[in-house]
Amino acid sequence: MRKYCEDGPSPTVLALLQRIKDSRNGSSSNTDDDDDNNKLQSLLMKRKGTISIIAEYKRKLTGSGFLSEVPAPELLSPVFREFGASAVAVLSDERSGGCTYADVAAFVAEQANARDEVPGPLPVISNDIVVDEIQIARAKEAGAVAVTIDYGLLTTGNDDETVLISQFIRDAKALNMETIVVVSTPREAQNAVDAGASILCVSGSIIGAIPKYDVVSNITTTTTSSSTAGASICIIANILARDNKALEEVEEAWSCRDLGFHCVWISDALYKSGNDPVEHPGAIIQSMRLKSSVQFASPKARSGKGEGAREYLGDILM
Repeated sequence: MRKYCEDGPSPTVLALLQRIKDSRNGSSSNTDDDDDNNKLQSLLMKRKGTISIIAEYKRKLTGSGFLSEVPAPELLSPVFREFGASAVAVLSDERSGGCTYADVAAFVAEQANARDEVPGPLPVISNDIVVDEIQIARAKEAGAVAVTIDYGLLTTGNDDETVLISQFIRDAKALNMETIVVVSTPREAQNAVDAGASILCVSGSIIGAIPKYDVVSNITTTTTSSSTAGASICIIANILARDNKALEEVEEAWSCRDLGFHCVWISDALYKSGNDPVEHPGAIIQSMRLKSSVQFASPKARSGKGEGAREYLGDILM
């Protein structure tokens, strides 16, 4: 970010920063045609008993069981759309994800090609380590509809710890964008909602963490600010990849759906390597969306009994 500022922000980013500044001063007026700040949230919160999928794109992967080279955005973007993802996220922090805002723009451009088609374009989320409003402006310039904010990164444990969280949420709204606040404890989740968050993502951890649903199970909006009082809160579970071929990530997605999560965020698990066709990114997305359960079916089964019998999970292969 420092390097970008030294080189000089683009005129578009400077104009967007001015809109944020005007909003903070109470003198802004939205100029975008689409002023619906809850469009992504509504898209992710489908009917009960279903789960939405956010498919994340990244170039850097860890673990021996993953692709050595991730395909370009132009190749994966239509796969995410055609196989049933509800949104695309791009890990736009270059050091951790190997991507830039140019990759965000590439996904936006490819998705725009599907306008007036079925399925239509997917919204694109910029997943950066946001510490300054200029990153929100850059995400908007690239065409993203939302940004992620990490609660633990931006807070210090003081009484006013949510000030920056609340400010970034308002900054995003000034640009008609939504925010996804990443939380890891019940206290963080409640404080984020009190600060104005309406979409929460529970950060993933396999060992030693609070169970995902316990983080968000007792959230209340009855005492929050007028912007979220009484509002529905979208809850997302971040599913970490396992370095094996058991497709446990798919079973975790089913379990998260049954617990009440609206959406799962899937990243590295989309890029498993090997010759098994169930490890195709589209097959993983499809199998997560199927109405099966760990009780009656396995994600690698070609037939099943009970609840999974009609799904034929093995038949999702391309």
